[in-house]
Amino acid sequence: MSNEKLKIGEGTVVDVRTPAEFMGGCVAGAVNIPLSEIPNRIDELQKMKSPLILCCASGNRSGQAQDFLSREGVDCFNGGSWLEVNNLTTQQS
Repeated sequence: MSNEKLKIGEGTVVDVRTPAEFMGGCVAGAVNIPLSEIPNRIDELQKMKSPLILCCASGNRSGQAQDFLSREGVDCFNGGSWLEVNNLTTQQS
């Protein structure tokens, strides 16, 4: 299901890595909101086009963000590594 959402271009990619990590490479069009800022930016996240596709370096931090945001009622899922998400989004036809 997550792969299908990515392939048809739905949702917003949110990268929860640090700004320094994000600057080293990211998914085109991704929004950088570090994991530590997620609780303070709920309103902003709720206004983004859903579902939110969360990613980080390995999938660990994005998993933590997904757990938190899901409890807050935000439509989101853990996309895992930003490299995996990037590969899926670049395969769109």
